Amino acid sequence: MAQAHNGDNAQATPPSFVPSGTRRKHVSADTSHTAQQSSTPPSYAPASARSSSNATRRTHASSSAGSVQSQQPQSFQPNRPSASGQRSARRSSGSSRNAVNAVNAQHNLTGTSPKPQAMAMQSVRGGGAVARKRGHRVRNIAFKTLAVLLVAMLLGGFLLWNWVDGKLNKSDWLTSKASTSGTSWLILGSDERVEGDNTGGTSDEISGYRTDTILVLTKPKHGPSSLISIPRDSLVSIDDTYMKINAVSQFYGQVQLVQEIEEITGLKIEHVAQLKFGGLENVVNALGGIELCYDQTVSDPYSGLNWEAGCHTADGGTALAFSRMRYADAEGDFGRAARQRQVIAAIMKKSLSASTLTNISTLNNVANATLDALSVDSTTNPSTLISMALAFRDASGSSGVSGSVYWTDPDYYVDGVGSSVLLDDAKNLALFKSLSEGTHEAGTVGTLAEES
Repeated sequence: MAQAHNGDNAQATPPSFVPSGTRRKHVSADTSHTAQQSSTPPSYAPASARSSSNATRRTHASSSAGSVQSQQPQSFQPNRPSASGQRSARRSSGSSRNAVNAVNAQHNLTGTSPKPQAMAMQSVRGGGAVARKRGHRVRNIAFKTLAVLLVAMLLGGFLLWNWVDGKLNKSDWLTSKASTSGTSWLILGSDERVEGDNTGGTSDEISGYRTDTILVLTKPKHGPSSLISIPRDSLVSIDDTYMKINAVSQFYGQVQLVQEIEEITGLKIEHVAQLKFGGLENVVNALGGIELCYDQTVSDPYSGLNWEAGCHTADGGTALAFSRMRYADAEGDFGRAARQRQVIAAIMKKSLSASTLTNISTLNNVANATLDALSVDSTTNPSTLISMALAFRDASGSSGVSGSVYWTDPDYYVDGVGSSVLLDDAKNLALFKSLSEGTHEAGTVGTLAEES
Protein backbone atom coordinates (compact mmCIF):
# COMPACT_ATOMS: atom_id res chain seq x y z
CA MET A 1 0.00 0.00 0.00
CA ALA A 2 3.06 2.25 0.11
CA GLN A 3 2.83 2.62 -3.74
CA ALA A 4 -0.89 3.18 -4.02
CA HIS A 5 -0.53 5.26 -7.22
CA ASN A 6 1.96 7.50 -9.11
CA GLY A 7 0.07 10.00 -11.16
CA ASP A 8 -2.56 8.93 -13.71
CA ASN A 9 -0.51 5.88 -14.78
CA ALA A 10 -0.03 4.39 -11.31
CA GLN A 11 -0.75 0.68 -10.93
CA ALA A 12 -4.00 0.17 -8.84
CA THR A 13 -4.86 -2.94 -6.84
CA PRO A 14 -7.83 -4.81 -8.42
CA PRO A 15 -11.12 -3.85 -6.66
CA SER A 16 -12.00 -7.41 -5.68
CA PHE A 17 -8.76 -7.60 -3.66
CA VAL A 18 -9.09 -4.25 -1.90
CA PRO A 19 -10.81 -4.26 1.53
CA SER A 20 -14.11 -2.44 1.51
CA GLY A 21 -12.85 0.31 3.80
CA THR A 22 -9.88 1.01 1.44
CA ARG A 23 -12.20 1.10 -1.61
CA ARG A 24 -14.42 3.71 -0.01
CA LYS A 25 -11.39 5.92 0.77
CA HIS A 26 -10.05 5.49 -2.75
CA VAL A 27 -13.33 6.58 -4.29
CA SER A 28 -13.41 9.74 -2.25
CA ALA A 29 -9.76 10.55 -3.14
CA ASP A 30 -9.99 10.20 -6.90
CA THR A 31 -13.38 10.69 -8.51
CA SER A 32 -11.99 10.09 -11.99
CA HIS A 33 -11.72 6.36 -11.20
CA THR A 34 -15.06 5.99 -9.33
CA ALA A 35 -16.83 3.92 -11.94
CA GLN A 36 -13.98 1.45 -12.18
CA GLN A 37 -13.08 1.09 -8.45
CA SER A 38 -16.48 1.18 -6.73
CA SER A 39 -18.09 -1.88 -8.26
CA THR A 40 -17.46 -5.57 -7.82
CA PRO A 41 -16.45 -7.35 -11.00
CA PRO A 42 -19.52 -8.83 -12.70
CA SER A 43 -18.16 -12.34 -12.41
CA TYR A 44 -18.40 -12.05 -8.59
CA ALA A 45 -21.87 -10.46 -8.36
CA PRO A 46 -25.27 -12.20 -8.58
CA ALA A 47 -27.24 -11.78 -11.79
CA SER A 48 -29.77 -9.43 -10.18
CA ALA A 49 -26.93 -7.40 -8.72
CA ARG A 50 -25.16 -7.18 -12.13
CA SER A 51 -28.25 -5.83 -13.84
CA SER A 52 -28.74 -3.33 -11.04
CA SER A 53 -25.05 -2.36 -11.22
CA ASN A 54 -25.24 -1.67 -14.95
CA ALA A 55 -28.24 0.57 -14.43
CA THR A 56 -26.35 2.45 -11.71
CA ARG A 57 -23.29 2.97 -13.93
CA ARG A 58 -25.45 4.35 -16.74
CA THR A 59 -26.99 6.84 -14.31
CA HIS A 60 -23.63 7.96 -12.99
CA ALA A 61 -22.24 8.37 -16.52
CA SER A 62 -24.95 10.87 -17.39
CA SER A 63 -24.41 13.00 -14.26
CA SER A 64 -21.95 15.90 -13.94
CA ALA A 65 -18.30 15.18 -13.02
CA GLY A 66 -18.45 17.40 -9.94
CA SER A 67 -21.38 15.51 -8.37
CA VAL A 68 -19.96 12.88 -6.14
CA GLN A 69 -22.55 10.41 -4.69
CA SER A 70 -21.65 8.02 -1.93
CA GLN A 71 -22.77 4.54 -2.99
CA GLN A 72 -22.73 1.28 -1.07
CA PRO A 73 -21.06 -1.54 -3.03
CA GLN A 74 -23.47 -3.88 -4.82
CA SER A 75 -22.15 -6.87 -2.88
CA PHE A 76 -23.74 -5.42 0.27
CA GLN A 77 -27.17 -4.59 -1.21
CA PRO A 78 -30.05 -7.00 -0.47
CA ASN A 79 -31.24 -9.03 -3.39
CA ARG A 80 -34.62 -7.69 -4.57
CA PRO A 81 -36.90 -9.95 -6.57
CA SER A 82 -37.52 -8.86 -10.09
CA ALA A 83 -41.01 -7.91 -11.34
CA SER A 84 -41.24 -11.10 -13.38
CA GLY A 85 -40.34 -13.13 -10.26
CA GLN A 86 -43.12 -11.47 -8.28
CA ARG A 87 -45.66 -12.20 -11.02
CA SER A 88 -44.51 -15.81 -11.14
CA ALA A 89 -44.91 -16.12 -7.36
CA ARG A 90 -48.43 -14.71 -7.53
CA ARG A 91 -49.39 -17.09 -10.34
CA SER A 92 -48.01 -20.10 -8.49
CA SER A 93 -49.98 -19.31 -5.30
CA GLY A 94 -53.19 -21.30 -5.45
CA SER A 95 -54.70 -20.06 -2.20
CA SER A 96 -54.83 -17.13 0.16
CA ARG A 97 -52.34 -18.90 2.43
CA ASN A 98 -49.73 -18.85 -0.38
CA ALA A 99 -50.44 -15.15 -0.89
CA VAL A 100 -49.69 -14.52 2.76
CA ASN A 101 -46.51 -16.55 2.45
CA ALA A 102 -45.48 -14.45 -0.55
CA VAL A 103 -45.96 -11.26 1.47
CA ASN A 104 -43.89 -12.70 4.26
CA ALA A 105 -41.18 -13.71 1.77
CA GLN A 106 -41.12 -10.15 0.46
CA HIS A 107 -40.70 -8.95 4.03
CA ASN A 108 -37.70 -11.26 4.45
CA LEU A 109 -36.10 -9.99 1.22
CA THR A 110 -36.79 -6.26 1.54
CA GLY A 111 -36.85 -5.79 5.30
CA THR A 112 -40.19 -3.99 4.99
CA SER A 113 -43.27 -4.76 7.13
CA PRO A 114 -46.02 -6.90 5.57
CA LYS A 115 -49.14 -5.15 4.37
CA PRO A 116 -51.98 -4.75 6.89
CA GLN A 117 -54.24 -6.95 4.73
CA ALA A 118 -51.79 -9.85 4.96
CA MET A 119 -51.48 -9.42 8.71
CA ALA A 120 -55.27 -9.33 9.08
CA MET A 121 -55.61 -12.44 6.95
CA GLN A 122 -53.08 -14.27 9.12
CA SER A 123 -54.93 -13.16 12.27
CA VAL A 124 -58.31 -14.29 10.95
CA ARG A 125 -56.94 -17.63 9.82
CA GLY A 126 -55.19 -18.16 13.15
CA GLY A 127 -58.37 -17.33 15.07
CA GLY A 128 -60.41 -19.60 12.80
CA ALA A 129 -58.05 -22.48 13.45
CA VAL A 130 -58.42 -21.99 17.21
CA ALA A 131 -62.21 -21.84 16.90
CA ARG A 132 -62.24 -24.99 14.81
CA LYS A 133 -60.06 -26.83 17.33
CA ARG A 134 -62.36 -25.71 20.15
CA GLY A 135 -65.44 -26.82 18.17
CA HIS A 136 -63.88 -30.21 17.45
CA ARG A 137 -63.06 -30.61 21.15
CA VAL A 138 -66.66 -29.81 22.20
CA ARG A 139 -68.07 -32.20 19.59
CA ASN A 140 -65.72 -34.95 20.69
CA ILE A 141 -66.78 -34.53 24.31
CA ALA A 142 -70.47 -34.55 23.34
CA PHE A 143 -69.97 -37.61 21.15
CA LYS A 144 -68.17 -39.52 23.89
CA THR A 145 -70.84 -38.59 26.46
CA LEU A 146 -73.60 -39.73 24.13
CA ALA A 147 -71.76 -42.96 23.42
CA VAL A 148 -71.43 -43.69 27.15
CA LEU A 149 -75.16 -43.01 27.67
CA LEU A 150 -76.12 -45.26 24.77
CA VAL A 151 -73.94 -48.06 26.07
CA ALA A 152 -75.44 -47.67 29.55
CA MET A 153 -78.97 -47.71 28.12
CA LEU A 154 -78.26 -50.75 26.00
CA LEU A 155 -76.70 -52.54 28.94
CA GLY A 156 -79.60 -51.58 31.20
CA GLY A 157 -82.11 -52.65 28.56
CA PHE A 158 -80.30 -55.94 28.07
CA LEU A 159 -80.29 -56.66 31.81
CA LEU A 160 -83.96 -55.66 32.16
CA TRP A 161 -84.90 -57.78 29.16
CA ASN A 162 -83.15 -60.83 30.63
CA TRP A 163 -84.69 -60.22 34.05
CA VAL A 164 -88.25 -60.03 32.67
CA ASP A 165 -87.75 -62.90 30.26
CA GLY A 166 -86.28 -65.04 33.04
CA LYS A 167 -89.31 -64.47 35.29
CA LEU A 168 -91.92 -65.28 32.65
CA ASN A 169 -93.78 -68.51 33.33
CA LYS A 170 -93.85 -70.04 29.86
CA SER A 171 -95.71 -73.13 28.72
CA ASP A 172 -97.20 -74.68 25.58
CA TRP A 173 -100.39 -72.99 24.45
CA LEU A 174 -100.23 -72.57 20.70
CA THR A 175 -101.65 -74.73 17.92
CA SER A 176 -100.33 -75.44 14.43
CA LYS A 177 -102.97 -73.30 12.70
CA ALA A 178 -101.64 -71.19 9.83
CA SER A 179 -101.19 -67.48 10.40
CA THR A 180 -103.96 -65.04 9.52
CA SER A 181 -104.10 -61.25 9.04
CA GLY A 182 -102.85 -59.04 11.84
CA THR A 183 -101.72 -60.26 15.27
CA SER A 184 -104.08 -61.78 17.84
CA TRP A 185 -103.52 -62.34 21.56
CA LEU A 186 -105.67 -64.48 23.81
CA ILE A 187 -105.93 -62.85 27.24
CA LEU A 188 -107.30 -65.04 30.01
CA GLY A 189 -108.24 -64.56 33.64
CA SER A 190 -108.32 -67.78 35.64
CA ASP A 191 -109.85 -68.42 39.01
CA GLU A 192 -107.84 -71.17 40.64
CA ARG A 193 -110.01 -72.20 43.57
CA VAL A 194 -109.53 -74.68 46.37
CA GLU A 195 -112.08 -77.44 46.77
CA GLY A 196 -115.45 -76.26 48.11
CA ASP A 197 -114.86 -72.60 47.35
CA ASN A 198 -117.72 -71.34 45.19
CA THR A 199 -116.97 -67.64 45.54
CA GLY A 200 -118.33 -65.89 42.52
CA GLY A 201 -119.67 -69.17 41.07
CA THR A 202 -122.87 -71.16 40.93
CA SER A 203 -123.97 -74.47 42.38
CA ASP A 204 -123.31 -76.25 39.09
CA GLU A 205 -119.59 -75.42 39.22
CA ILE A 206 -117.27 -78.07 40.55
CA SER A 207 -114.03 -77.60 42.39
CA GLY A 208 -110.93 -76.63 40.42
CA TYR A 209 -110.07 -73.60 38.30
CA ARG A 210 -112.08 -71.94 35.55
CA THR A 211 -111.13 -69.59 32.78
CA ASP A 212 -113.69 -66.95 33.71
CA THR A 213 -112.24 -64.14 31.59
CA ILE A 214 -111.67 -64.70 27.86
CA LEU A 215 -110.62 -61.77 25.69
CA VAL A 216 -109.35 -61.74 22.11
CA LEU A 217 -107.09 -58.78 21.38
CA THR A 218 -106.38 -58.15 17.69
CA LYS A 219 -104.06 -55.64 16.10
CA PRO A 220 -104.37 -55.42 12.28
CA LYS A 221 -101.62 -54.10 10.05
CA HIS A 222 -103.82 -51.08 9.33
CA GLY A 223 -106.96 -49.98 11.13
CA PRO A 224 -108.27 -49.97 14.72
CA SER A 225 -107.26 -52.53 17.31
CA SER A 226 -110.05 -54.55 18.91
CA LEU A 227 -110.81 -56.22 22.25
CA ILE A 228 -113.67 -58.72 22.16
CA SER A 229 -115.06 -60.78 25.04
CA ILE A 230 -116.16 -64.38 24.70
CA PRO A 231 -118.70 -65.35 27.40
CA ARG A 232 -117.41 -67.88 29.89
CA ASP A 233 -120.64 -69.91 29.45
CA SER A 234 -120.28 -70.21 25.67
CA LEU A 235 -121.25 -73.73 24.58
CA VAL A 236 -118.61 -75.83 22.81
CA SER A 237 -118.42 -79.46 21.75
CA ILE A 238 -115.28 -81.59 22.11
CA ASP A 239 -115.34 -85.25 21.07
CA ASP A 240 -119.14 -85.07 20.93
CA THR A 241 -119.21 -83.83 24.51
CA TYR A 242 -120.80 -80.46 25.31
CA MET A 243 -119.34 -78.17 27.92
CA LYS A 244 -118.88 -74.52 28.75
CA ILE A 245 -115.76 -72.99 27.31
CA ASN A 246 -114.42 -71.93 30.72
CA ALA A 247 -113.92 -75.61 31.67
CA VAL A 248 -112.02 -76.68 28.55
CA SER A 249 -108.53 -75.86 29.86
CA GLN A 250 -109.05 -77.84 33.05
CA PHE A 251 -110.33 -81.00 31.36
CA TYR A 252 -108.65 -80.93 27.95
CA GLY A 253 -105.63 -78.73 28.42
CA GLN A 254 -104.43 -75.29 27.37
CA VAL A 255 -103.85 -76.08 23.69
CA GLN A 256 -107.40 -77.35 23.33
CA LEU A 257 -108.75 -74.10 24.77
CA VAL A 258 -106.77 -72.10 22.21
CA GLN A 259 -108.08 -74.37 19.45
CA GLU A 260 -111.67 -73.70 20.51
CA ILE A 261 -111.04 -69.94 20.42
CA GLU A 262 -109.55 -70.26 16.93
CA GLU A 263 -112.65 -72.12 15.73
CA ILE A 264 -114.92 -69.37 17.06
CA THR A 265 -112.88 -66.49 15.62
CA GLY A 266 -111.27 -68.05 12.55
CA LEU A 267 -108.02 -66.35 13.59
CA LYS A 268 -104.61 -67.73 14.42
CA ILE A 269 -103.82 -67.00 18.08
CA GLU A 270 -100.21 -65.81 18.03
CA HIS A 271 -99.73 -65.32 21.79
CA VAL A 272 -101.42 -66.15 25.08
CA ALA A 273 -101.29 -64.36 28.44
CA GLN A 274 -103.16 -65.77 31.45
CA LEU A 275 -103.48 -63.84 34.71
CA LYS A 276 -104.66 -65.39 37.94
CA PHE A 277 -107.37 -63.46 39.74
CA GLY A 278 -105.28 -63.40 42.89
CA GLY A 279 -102.51 -61.84 40.84
CA LEU A 280 -104.88 -59.18 39.51
CA GLU A 281 -105.53 -58.07 43.10
CA ASN A 282 -101.78 -57.75 43.77
CA VAL A 283 -101.18 -55.80 40.56
CA VAL A 284 -103.90 -53.25 41.40
CA ASN A 285 -102.50 -52.79 44.89
CA ALA A 286 -98.98 -52.31 43.49
CA LEU A 287 -100.38 -49.56 41.25
CA GLY A 288 -101.96 -47.82 44.22
CA GLY A 289 -105.50 -48.49 43.00
CA ILE A 290 -107.30 -47.91 39.70
CA GLU A 291 -110.22 -45.71 38.66
CA LEU A 292 -113.45 -47.69 37.99
CA CYS A 293 -116.99 -46.57 37.14
CA TYR A 294 -120.35 -48.33 37.55
CA ASP A 295 -123.73 -46.63 37.55
CA GLN A 296 -125.44 -49.07 39.96
CA THR A 297 -125.28 -49.30 43.75
CA VAL A 298 -124.38 -52.90 44.60
CA SER A 299 -124.13 -55.09 47.70
CA ASP A 300 -123.36 -58.59 46.42
CA PRO A 301 -122.61 -61.34 48.97
CA TYR A 302 -121.36 -63.76 46.31
CA SER A 303 -118.55 -61.59 44.99
CA GLY A 304 -118.20 -59.42 48.11
CA LEU A 305 -118.68 -56.22 46.12
CA ASN A 306 -120.11 -53.21 47.94
CA TRP A 307 -120.32 -50.36 45.48
CA GLU A 308 -121.97 -46.97 45.45
CA ALA A 309 -123.05 -45.75 42.01
CA GLY A 310 -120.44 -43.57 40.38
CA CYS A 311 -116.68 -43.57 39.84
CA HIS A 312 -114.22 -44.49 42.58
CA THR A 313 -110.59 -45.43 43.10
CA ALA A 314 -110.67 -49.17 43.76
CA ASP A 315 -108.04 -51.17 45.60
CA GLY A 316 -107.10 -54.72 44.62
CA GLY A 317 -109.85 -56.48 46.57
CA THR A 318 -112.56 -54.17 45.24
CA ALA A 319 -111.28 -54.48 41.66
CA LEU A 320 -111.36 -58.28 41.94
CA ALA A 321 -114.93 -58.28 43.28
CA PHE A 322 -115.87 -55.76 40.59
CA SER A 323 -114.61 -58.24 37.96
CA ARG A 324 -116.40 -61.23 39.48
CA MET A 325 -119.81 -59.82 40.30
CA ARG A 326 -122.67 -60.90 38.04
CA TYR A 327 -125.71 -61.85 40.15
CA ALA A 328 -126.43 -58.27 41.11
CA ASP A 329 -125.95 -57.18 37.50
CA ALA A 330 -129.09 -57.03 35.37
CA GLU A 331 -127.02 -58.10 32.34
CA GLY A 332 -125.58 -61.10 34.16
CA ASP A 333 -122.41 -62.58 32.68
CA PHE A 334 -122.45 -60.10 29.78
CA GLY A 335 -122.33 -57.19 32.19
CA ARG A 336 -119.53 -58.88 34.06
CA ALA A 337 -117.53 -59.29 30.83
CA ALA A 338 -117.88 -55.55 30.19
CA ARG A 339 -116.60 -54.74 33.70
CA GLN A 340 -113.70 -57.15 33.27
CA ARG A 341 -112.66 -55.27 30.14
CA GLN A 342 -112.89 -52.04 32.13
CA VAL A 343 -110.68 -53.41 34.92
CA ILE A 344 -107.95 -54.65 32.56
CA ALA A 345 -108.10 -51.42 30.55
CA ALA A 346 -107.70 -49.40 33.78
CA ILE A 347 -104.70 -51.54 34.78
CA MET A 348 -103.05 -51.02 31.38
CA LYS A 349 -103.71 -47.28 31.48
CA LYS A 350 -102.26 -46.87 34.96
CA SER A 351 -99.28 -49.12 34.17
CA LEU A 352 -98.37 -47.07 31.07
CA SER A 353 -98.88 -43.69 32.75
CA ALA A 354 -95.96 -41.31 33.31
CA SER A 355 -96.50 -41.46 37.10
CA THR A 356 -95.86 -45.21 37.04
CA LEU A 357 -93.10 -45.37 34.44
CA THR A 358 -91.08 -42.64 36.18
CA ASN A 359 -91.46 -44.14 39.66
CA ILE A 360 -88.84 -46.88 39.96
CA SER A 361 -90.30 -48.31 43.16
CA THR A 362 -93.85 -48.52 41.79
CA LEU A 363 -92.64 -49.90 38.48
CA ASN A 364 -90.63 -52.60 40.25
CA ASN A 365 -93.60 -53.60 42.43
CA VAL A 366 -95.98 -53.76 39.47
CA ALA A 367 -93.51 -55.78 37.40
CA ASN A 368 -92.98 -58.31 40.19
CA ALA A 369 -96.71 -58.65 40.92
CA THR A 370 -97.56 -59.07 37.24
CA LEU A 371 -94.81 -61.55 36.42
CA ASP A 372 -95.63 -63.66 39.48
CA ALA A 373 -99.24 -64.05 38.36
CA LEU A 374 -98.69 -64.29 34.61
CA SER A 375 -98.46 -67.38 32.43
CA VAL A 376 -97.59 -67.00 28.74
CA ASP A 377 -96.91 -69.10 25.66
CA SER A 378 -93.40 -70.31 24.89
CA THR A 379 -92.77 -67.66 22.18
CA THR A 380 -93.72 -64.61 24.25
CA ASN A 381 -90.92 -62.25 25.31
CA PRO A 382 -90.75 -58.74 26.83
CA SER A 383 -91.25 -57.16 23.41
CA THR A 384 -94.41 -59.21 22.91
CA LEU A 385 -95.80 -58.01 26.23
CA ILE A 386 -95.09 -54.37 25.38
CA SER A 387 -96.82 -54.75 22.00
CA MET A 388 -99.79 -56.39 23.71
CA ALA A 389 -100.07 -53.60 26.28
CA LEU A 390 -99.99 -50.91 23.58
CA ALA A 391 -102.56 -52.75 21.46
CA PHE A 392 -104.78 -53.16 24.54
CA ARG A 393 -104.56 -49.44 25.25
CA ASP A 394 -105.53 -48.60 21.66
CA ALA A 395 -108.39 -51.10 21.58
CA SER A 396 -109.94 -49.84 24.83
CA GLY A 397 -109.72 -46.20 23.74
CA SER A 398 -112.22 -44.15 21.75
CA SER A 399 -110.61 -45.12 18.44
CA GLY A 400 -110.72 -48.87 19.13
CA VAL A 401 -113.32 -51.62 18.75
CA SER A 402 -114.67 -53.37 21.84
CA GLY A 403 -117.62 -55.51 22.83
CA SER A 404 -118.65 -59.13 22.82
CA VAL A 405 -119.29 -61.86 20.27
CA TYR A 406 -122.68 -62.51 18.67
CA TRP A 407 -125.05 -65.21 19.98
CA THR A 408 -128.39 -66.64 19.03
CA ASP A 409 -129.54 -67.73 22.50
CA PRO A 410 -128.04 -66.41 25.76
CA ASP A 411 -129.87 -69.02 27.88
CA TYR A 412 -129.54 -72.24 25.94
CA TYR A 413 -130.03 -75.23 28.21
CA VAL A 414 -128.11 -78.49 27.77
CA ASP A 415 -128.53 -81.52 30.03
CA GLY A 416 -125.49 -82.02 32.21
CA VAL A 417 -124.21 -78.55 31.32
CA GLY A 418 -126.95 -76.17 32.36
CA SER A 419 -127.68 -72.72 30.99
CA SER A 420 -125.25 -71.83 28.21
CA VAL A 421 -124.69 -69.21 25.54
CA LEU A 422 -125.27 -70.46 22.02
CA LEU A 423 -122.99 -68.50 19.73
CA ASP A 424 -123.72 -67.23 16.19
CA ASP A 425 -120.81 -68.85 14.36
CA ALA A 426 -121.34 -67.18 10.97
CA LYS A 427 -121.59 -63.64 12.32
CA ASN A 428 -118.58 -64.14 14.59
CA LEU A 429 -116.37 -65.41 11.75
CA ALA A 430 -117.33 -62.37 9.66
CA LEU A 431 -116.72 -60.05 12.63
CA PHE A 432 -113.20 -61.29 13.39
CA LYS A 433 -112.27 -61.35 9.72
CA SER A 434 -113.03 -57.64 9.41
CA LEU A 435 -111.26 -56.91 12.71
CA SER A 436 -108.06 -58.71 11.64
CA GLU A 437 -108.08 -56.92 8.29
CA GLY A 438 -108.67 -53.53 9.94
CA THR A 439 -111.82 -52.79 7.93
CA HIS A 440 -114.23 -52.58 10.88
CA GLU A 441 -115.08 -49.10 12.11
CA ALA A 442 -114.41 -48.05 15.69
CA GLY A 443 -117.13 -48.56 18.28
CA THR A 444 -118.92 -51.27 20.22
CA VAL A 445 -119.90 -54.57 18.63
CA GLY A 446 -121.84 -57.73 19.53
CA THR A 447 -125.41 -58.78 20.19
CA LEU A 448 -125.51 -56.94 23.50
CA ALA A 449 -124.46 -53.71 21.80
CA GLU A 450 -127.13 -54.12 19.11
CA GLU A 451 -129.87 -54.77 21.65
CA SER A 452 -129.03 -51.80 23.88
